[in-house]
Amino acid sequence: MNPKNVVFKKICKDKSVAVYMGRRDFVDRVDSVDPVDGVILIDPEALQGRKVFVTLSCTFRYGRDDMDVMGIAFRRELYLSTRQVYPALQDREKGTHTRTQAKLLRKLGQDAYPFFFEFPDNLPCSVALQPSAQDGGKQCAVEFEIHAFSAESQDAKIRKRSSVKLTIRKVQYAPETEGAAPSVETTRDFVMSDKPLHVKASLDKEIYYHGDCVKVHVIVTNHSSKTIKNVIVSVDQVSTVVLYSNDCYVKSVAIEEPGDSVSPGATLQKVYTLLPLLANNRERRGIAVDGKLKHEDTNLASSSIVKDGVLKEVMGIMVSYRIMVKLIVAGEVGVEIPFKLMHPKPDAVKESELEEEMEFQEFKRSYLKGMNEDEDEEGNVSGGDDIAPKEK
Repeated sequence: MNPKNVVFKKICKDKSVAVYMGRRDFVDRVDSVDPVDGVILIDPEALQGRKVFVTLSCTFRYGRDDMDVMGIAFRRELYLSTRQVYPALQDREKGTHTRTQAKLLRKLGQDAYPFFFEFPDNLPCSVALQPSAQDGGKQCAVEFEIHAFSAESQDAKIRKRSSVKLTIRKVQYAPETEGAAPSVETTRDFVMSDKPLHVKASLDKEIYYHGDCVKVHVIVTNHSSKTIKNVIVSVDQVSTVVLYSNDCYVKSVAIEEPGDSVSPGATLQKVYTLLPLLANNRERRGIAVDGKLKHEDTNLASSSIVKDGVLKEVMGIMVSYRIMVKLIVAGEVGVEIPFKLMHPKPDAVKESELEEEMEFQEFKRSYLKGMNEDEDEEGNVSGGDDIAPKEK
């Protein structure tokens, strides 16, 4: 997530509109979602009498732009809200909702105007399916975007040089309370064997953070006459595209296969340690990630948590995780343990810290080697500190 007291900014090519935001990640707490707030800085001379608008959109994309045929777009707009920023429709103080906005307005001067959006409670979080190295264009993803532009009216044609688009993310953190540590067991009988095979697997907790090792406690009691030839333990990511096709992608993102065997009448008691990381799955197609793969701060997608009463069909891509324990013995005997993989809740920013000097940064993430910026970003200028007027 972004450092404290950093303000992200971007200016359109004709310099009529600049956007300033104190953060790019907004938290879905299931029962509530952080509002999207920022400030628009205008240049009245460059506007030449045009109005300024800002929109918040959520789009589900399930195909590349060049796949659009016969006017059928492979994307669906889940949400769109537009606000007129200039000329202002209300007093600046009434439109100011956060301390960051208030400080930006003081710093940027009389040509700065606040904007504010609230998410509806039925929108998915930012998630994308990782493309392969051979795939071009944009991947299957749920994307959120702030779009600021100047035009004669809200419905008038938007000139690219007079608009600026900024990708933001809607993310979820692990809940403060969690359920009991998951545990599962099964018994398997075999033909020509008087006694069964018993398998028990358990985890230390229900919720793991990105970067945590997952320890899987496995107990195999083999009373049967069969020899267990191998034990395979893996972390599976299950991604279901629920919006249009219900396609399901099951990918092992970490696996342990040490070659353990269990003879008839023997018992195996062992802890297997797995580390699910995007770094070990960077080139694999179909892996679900938070946000976009193009950015270095992306990780494996977090587990989806849906508010009660919200239809899962509108959530775009649902992500869950499970531990799979497979015993290779006259076929396969297996158990699965569901768990959650998420970000920890960050520490709250103290009010005193908000009073510290702001640091302005261009609004884009660090791109991975060999990856290009989004096509939507072309024509926009990420400005330096010279864009912000000095505080009077």
